[in-house]
Order: sequence, then C-alpha cells, then structure tokens
Amino acid sequence: MSNIFVVNKGGHDFSKAERFGKLVYLSEGSIDPFKINSMYREMAEAISASHQDDYILSTGLPIMRQILSAMFAFKHGCLNLLLFKNGEYVERRILLGELIKKEQK
Repeated sequence: MSNIFVVNKGGHDFSKAERFGKLVYLSEGSIDPFKINSMYREMAEAISASHQDDYILSTGLPIMRQILSAMFAFKHGCLNLLLFKNGEYVERRILLGELIKKEQK
C-alpha cells in the first residue's frame, strides 16, 4: 500500500485521497514558514522510508510542498502528486529522468 504524505493536517477532509493509500501527516497546525531547516529535517525523517510509488498530497504551506517535492524527487527520480479537482483527488506523475534524457538528445 502506498503512503500519501500530507504536508499539513489542516481543517480539510482528506478521506477521498485514501483510495490511493494510507494518509501520513507531516505536520499539524500553524507552521512558521521561515524555519525551513527544521521543516527539512522533520520531513526528511518522515520520508526516509518512502517508496517510489508513494504520493505527495498538494496542500499546506507552499515552502513545505517545495521542500518535500524536491526531497522526494531527489530520492526517487519521480514526483507523484495528488491534486484536488472537481471534488476528487487525481494523480499526476512526473518521471524526472525521462525529461533529462530528452533534453540531452
């Protein structure tokens, strides 16, 4: 079963995303957007056991989403996102190595 990394457990109902896997909350409540080193350390620990088929649910502070996406992409060479569209979550996948191979041709 895939994990779904939810950047921040806000007041939203994320239950519709559970069809893609298990929700894993990385933070809860108010976060200082300027404490990026501590964000990085906490999220790095949280995704240390992540797998290439896990997802990032796009919610929470933009800086946290950016840091998490960069770490996930660096670790797995891909980015798996869940986006909320028309009342449902949809998945989007980017294989980063494929883009780089195309640019080198």
